[in-house]
Amino acid sequence: MMPLTFLKAGEQSTIKRILDVNDTKKFLESLGFVVGSTVTVVSKIGDNMILNIKDSRIALDKDMARKIVI
Repeated sequence: MMPLTFLKAGEQSTIKRILDVNDTKKFLESLGFVVGSTVTVVSKIGDNMILNIKDSRIALDKDMARKIVI
């Protein structure tokens, strides 16, 4: 298991765990980042990641992406 930030553009993986248990976890879950979902890295630009999850593209900064374990 490793943080989502380790994936390169074009790679995909399954979410195993969300590390934060407070409002951040609820926020990520509302965007579709739930255990068992498949996430694909569309691109990495600076400290931001563009991710494809459940047919939606979401931008997250690396601090937020580190809380998603794949």
